[in-house]
Amino acid sequence: MKIRELFNSDFTFFTGNYRILVLSWIVMDLAMEMPNPNFQYYVQALGGTGMGVGLIGFANFISMAAVSFPGGYLADKYGRRWIITTMTFGMALSHLILALAPSWEFILFGSIVNSLCLIYQPALFAMFQDSLPPEQRGIGSTITQLINSTFNTPGPLIAGVLLLQFGLVPSMRIIYLLMTSLFLIAAMIRLRLQESKEQYTPIRIQSILSSYPQAVRESIQIWKKVPRSMFWLFIGQTFWMFGFALTQVINALYARDILFIPESQWWLVYFPLLITMGIASIPVGRAIDSVGRKKPLYFALIIWSCATLLFINGTFFTVMIAMSLFGLAQLLAMAASTALSADLVGSEHRGRVNGSINFAGYIAMACGMLLGNYLYVNISPPAPFYTMLALIIPIFFIIRTLIQEPVNRQ
Repeated sequence: MKIRELFNSDFTFFTGNYRILVLSWIVMDLAMEMPNPNFQYYVQALGGTGMGVGLIGFANFISMAAVSFPGGYLADKYGRRWIITTMTFGMALSHLILALAPSWEFILFGSIVNSLCLIYQPALFAMFQDSLPPEQRGIGSTITQLINSTFNTPGPLIAGVLLLQFGLVPSMRIIYLLMTSLFLIAAMIRLRLQESKEQYTPIRIQSILSSYPQAVRESIQIWKKVPRSMFWLFIGQTFWMFGFALTQVINALYARDILFIPESQWWLVYFPLLITMGIASIPVGRAIDSVGRKKPLYFALIIWSCATLLFINGTFFTVMIAMSLFGLAQLLAMAASTALSADLVGSEHRGRVNGSINFAGYIAMACGMLLGNYLYVNISPPAPFYTMLALIIPIFFIIRTLIQEPVNRQ
């Protein structure tokens, strides 16, 4: 088979809404990774010492949780397109607050506004799942990871160059201004999306707030209508997100204060993570479509455990290896769980299911960030990492004994 024919057979889904979403993600990804290497340092530079980073992370994810239920409900009732396009513009403008912040409290406020705009996430996930045929969900999910890692890769480099050229605070302000511009471009691209929900009610703005109680009820009741395996996948994902947040809130501080990796070099460790995710994306996607969804989840847990142990007592070199392993584990877990969720849940329920998953996951991440920061400051710097390792055991048990892959995929 010719290479072109092989490409066409593997990527027949690369049309319509999927293509538009990918194009918008490419534009957003160009800037998405820029603030991450130095964000914790930026918060401290503007006065957010002690528990400041943890409080911002907590408020950030609590805000995302608050809009998860209505996000899923609105996506299933009023359609996906309107909320995706509107809130992408809102996200773009929220980065101005972060760019102009005179103190860490404004970063807190800007993060909350940004998170509230993510009410569109359940609709985005539902439209993404609607756009993929069942037999290509693994490759379709990892293609987005390939694009994400490929176009994220320049982000740490740009952050490092700006840091060395302008210093910490000015470089972060420039980064957030770039994010504002690129997100506005992505929002305009998303105006070309077509509604993927076959039956929906025309949106009435006044109904958004009044629908909140109904959204919560339906998002809870939806679990009576989906397979039991989906519920346990939801529980496993929630544990994973909690553990992930424990360490992500303090990893840069740990690297600087405990491993003695200078601030000016920390951005370099992001390259192995992003490059690994890019190289592994297509092979991982094909593996998920061929060997099933559960085996990649096992491997993700094993790899994540090894990466955490490497990081705890790492040198600059071993931290780079650990970050590469984190990227591979993250790719396996996200792609396999996304594909399995789409296999288990029909299109008519995906908005509310994703809304429920987001709600619980964001609450878990909010608590994880607050607890991780607390453990780091008040107990022991390695404590968040060991707590994360302990959580691997119940997650593995849930996947092994309580989740079954469906014979007939939705």
